[in-house]
Formats: sequence, structure tokens, C-alpha cells
Amino acid sequence: MKSLLIRLTHGLSEQDITPDEFTHVSQWLLNKYLTKKDNIYKFNSKYRAGTLGLIQKGTAYLNVIGENIRDLFIGEGDLGEATQGDLIIAQRLLGKRGTPSAKIVEIVGREQSYSIAYIILKDRHKSMVDLKTDYPIGAEISSEELDTLDVGDVFKIDNRENQVLEKLGNISDPKVDEKIVLAQFNKHDYFEEEVLKIAKSFEPVDASKHPSRKDLRDLDFSTIDPVTAKDYDDAICWDQENTTLYVAIADVSEYVKPFGALDNEAIYRSFSIYLPHRSIPMLPRQLSETLCSLQPHVDRLAYVFEMKLDLEKLEVKSSTVYEAVIHSKRRFNYEEIDSFFDGDLKAVNADEERIFDSLTKLRVVTDALKAKRIKIGYDFRSTEIDMIIDEDSNLVSTTEADETPSHALVEDCMLLANKEAASKFERGIFRIHEPPSQGKLQTLYQELAGIGMQIEIMSTTKETITNIQNQARDMDLESEVDTLIIQSQMQARYAPLNSGHFGLGFEQYTHFTSPIRRYSDLIVHRLLKAINAGDTQEGSYVLRNIESLSMTISEKERESSKIENEFMARKYARWANEHIGEEFKARINATDPEVKAEIHDVIQGARVLIILNTNAVLFEDVIVKIERVDIARAKIYASVVGKVDV
Repeated sequence: MKSLLIRLTHGLSEQDITPDEFTHVSQWLLNKYLTKKDNIYKFNSKYRAGTLGLIQKGTAYLNVIGENIRDLFIGEGDLGEATQGDLIIAQRLLGKRGTPSAKIVEIVGREQSYSIAYIILKDRHKSMVDLKTDYPIGAEISSEELDTLDVGDVFKIDNRENQVLEKLGNISDPKVDEKIVLAQFNKHDYFEEEVLKIAKSFEPVDASKHPSRKDLRDLDFSTIDPVTAKDYDDAICWDQENTTLYVAIADVSEYVKPFGALDNEAIYRSFSIYLPHRSIPMLPRQLSETLCSLQPHVDRLAYVFEMKLDLEKLEVKSSTVYEAVIHSKRRFNYEEIDSFFDGDLKAVNADEERIFDSLTKLRVVTDALKAKRIKIGYDFRSTEIDMIIDEDSNLVSTTEADETPSHALVEDCMLLANKEAASKFERGIFRIHEPPSQGKLQTLYQELAGIGMQIEIMSTTKETITNIQNQARDMDLESEVDTLIIQSQMQARYAPLNSGHFGLGFEQYTHFTSPIRRYSDLIVHRLLKAINAGDTQEGSYVLRNIESLSMTISEKERESSKIENEFMARKYARWANEHIGEEFKARINATDPEVKAEIHDVIQGARVLIILNTNAVLFEDVIVKIERVDIARAKIYASVVGKVDV
């Protein structure tokens, strides 16, 4: 429903409306919420769609969706029966002075279509409550049904129909965590048979059947990915003699065509989800891990950026993007390339010898590119944690994922391709990152001044933040301070028009290099192909609903991040529940409005809420004792019992 409202805000072509959606659209047209012109349906200027915020004293604000405008005030008497989190259509109240206001005319659903409930025992009576709030759920369930259920049983709830859809398991079972985080956003691993049928229908790559593609099979392409990776989006090849970088990307658009079940499922998912122990792919594994994946020693269809570099100016002199056939010579993991750079890995055949030689020369180029890049943009050091999960879904260990030379080499190759892709169109899908507001920057500066930093406001935000980062490095607080800086910034998102990327310092940027796991990249491929072919009709199709699609994909990205983060939080909570009363080293990482800390001990990255009064200072190293754990909400409560001796 939310996707439909967003699309109607921008204008929705009749041919893009599903039969189920058309029932709503027809009624809203009758109600005059919508206008229709040239078979395009769009909200009447008097009406807006949005999500209702917190209700206080009979009033609330409507968070308008589909466009970046101010929230609308819903005054007393104009709420009707709406509750927080409802998706509503509101009529703007024109002529009123002060805050823009509106009144609710129709409740059309819930922002969160699904939620999770579980059975608790209160006053010796069982009840079904929301997992995160402990509030009773709207779905009806009889006393007789409750009696058959166990305390802790977990269920998926359809908020639109107020129905219990399925039992997920019991909160006492660690394996239910994955089901909980996926169910709340209706994510699933399986694909419908219709989708799988399409994915299985493609023949193995036969280069002779693609005579119009450029044959690059003789080039020394290789892939460099995490050791656990199964979907290889990108391969690289460096031609030192001609100072030319080839970035080959899986040509997903050859297989996933607009319309149809496969494309619809890809749009619905929009992103692959990566949990510590497995992935939930955007595309069926027959494509994501096989036919589209740039596996070694087999022919693969690729979409290739060929970029000739000026090594003195460290910029792209010229670039072309085209369809090709490649034949990757080797699949490397990051550890292997780092071992080679350290002198511990030697070539075992002629292919490896040539590749290692080219990677050595390419590293000089990418190191220089990075040095130039961070003079304009930023080099943030937020820490990523890798989790090891056992077969019973319990947390075994954690490690910090450090950026190494191999990561940096691949990253700067991909950044070049993404920048070049963005330079090829004026309207499409850009990856934008707006500058932080002055208000957020002032809050950041005050917080950092509180830990003893000398905040000097310089002529540019870049200079000021770089000075802060230099101080953080001297204080051994690089990751912590960079995390605060990131939190002060706007969230990167997808948009149809370019407004630059503040964090990277790029004038234009998009996502081109991961179409196996990001739908945005697939759209960029389709658009570039249409532009190259001079196909204005196809280009118009790709761009037809681009505003709505950009917003929807941005929301799907946030959903994927929430799933990945919440899963890890649940694993930390279960680990902490086995260590109640024990003490661990931690670092205070927030003091307002609540004191929070992050454990850096046998387990790293577990976030705890400090519940007893303490005079903790931001980034102070302390000893915390785990007091209690709320498994349902994945919250760990601890007290500070001492300070870490330096």
C-alpha cells in the first residue's frame, strides 16, 4: 500500500497498476482524491498521503510520504479513528495561518504491514502482545486458542487484516531470531515456482550466440571477494601499457527483463540481505550464484566499463560502457590478495603471474586515487563486526572487519565505475548524500568538545571535520568519533536527480557495480543500455516511475539494514543472557539521552544500556556487569562497576 501511495504522489501510469491496486485507485478517483489525465493517476493537489505520527492530546503530525515537504499538523477533532502508524489520506486545510495542517479523510492501512507478537503470562493469564512494545495486538484470538499455546510462542501478524498468519516458533529458541527479523518486513528465502521457472529457463553462456558483444575473454579478469561470497558481481582487469581499467559487472539485465514475475520479485526485494550465517538473495540462486555470477574459468555475460586513465592528473580521460563476454581467470578472496601484497603468496601458473603483476601496478594507481579522493571527501573508520554463528544459531565469536589493501584496491576501482556511470545521464537513479545541517554539526562539535577536543571552525566543513579526525587519531578514538560524525550527517539515498555525494566528495555518483544484489544498479544498467542504443522509448520506460522507484528502493535499503542489525542485536542478547552477573570491558559510546556502552572483550560490538546512575564520560573505558537481558526486545542492561586501567 505504501508503494502505491508513493507512486500516486508522483503520477502513476494506468498500465503500471495491478488489478488489486486498481480497486483502490478507482474508488479514490471517485472520491476525488486523485486526478486522471492522459491515463496518469495522481493525487489531487488538495490531498496528501502519509504516516500518522505520535498522537498527543488529540493531535498529531502527518509524515508525508512520496515527497520531501514539511509534516502536516492534524488538529483536535480531525484525527477520526486513526492511530499512530496508520497510513492515511488527508485533505490539506488551506487558508490557515501557521503550521501547514490537514484533516484525515481515509485510513488506508498500516505503515508496517506486518508485526510480531508473542504469548506472555501476566497475572496468571496468557495474552498475546506485540513483541517490541508488550501492547495487546489488534488481532483477535479466543481464550480457548490461548490455552493451547505456550508462553513465549511467537507469531507473525497481518496488521492490515488484524490476523494471525503463522507461528514462527518460541522465543526461547535461538533459531526463531532469523524468522522474527525477516517476518516483520515479510522477507523470505523461497521464490514462487513461476519465478524459479524463469530463472531455470536460461541456457549456459555460449559466446557464439552473442556476436554483437565485445569478446574480452582473452583479458586477464579476476574477481576479489570475501571468502564466503557466492555471488561475484564484479571482475577487474588492468592494462598498464594502455593505462586502461576494465571493470566488468554481471549483466543481470540480460536475464531480468522489465515486466514479469522475475522482475516483480526483484523490485519487491530490491536488495539481498546478508546475515552472519547466510544470505537471502534478491534473485534466485540459479542466477545470483550461478549464471549471473562471474565465476572463474567459464564464459559469462558482462556489462563493462572501459576507462582510460590519465595517471598524472589521476582522472578518467575517456570511458565507454558496453556489453561483453568475459572469462575470469581466477577467483580470489581478500585474504589471498593481501597475502600476495605481503609477499607470502606466489603465483602457481602463468595466469596468476600476469594477474599478480597487473594488480601490483594497479595498486599504485588506486592508492594514489584514494589519496586524491580523501582530500575532497572523507575516509571514515566505522568498525564492522563479523559474527560466527553455530548450527544452533548461537553466537560463538566476533572479529573486527578491517579494511585491508585488497579491499581498498577493489573499492576505488568500483568508485571509478560508479562515477563514470553517473556522468552518462542527467536523470535516472543517483546515489546522493546531502551535506549535514548546521544544527547537527553544532551538536556534534559540542559533544566532542565535552571529551576534550579543541573544535576549530575552519573555512569549510571538510577542513573542520578533518581536523577533528586528526585529533581522534591521536586520542585512539578514530572509529568512535567517525561513527558520531556519520550519525550527524544526512542518510545517503537514491534520487532521480543529482545533488552530489557529500561523504565521497563526488559531484555525481550512482550505483552500477552490484546488480546481483541491488535493484538500483539493474535500473542503471537498463538506462545506460537504452542511452547507448539511442532507444528513447526504452529510456522513457525506464524513467517513467523513477521518482517513486527511487524512494521505494531507499526504503527497502533501510529495511535490509534494520534486518541485518536487529539479527545481530538478538544474537548479542542471547549471548549476554548466558553471562548475567559477569563483568566485561566496554567503552561508553553515548551519554544523552541514555548512557550506553559497547562491549570490547571476548565478544565485540554488543551494545548495552547502563541502568544504574554513573558519572560515565563519553568514550571512557569501563568495566560493566550484565544485570539483565530482555530477549524479546533484544536489549542488554548493565551497570558500571569500575574503570579500565590504562
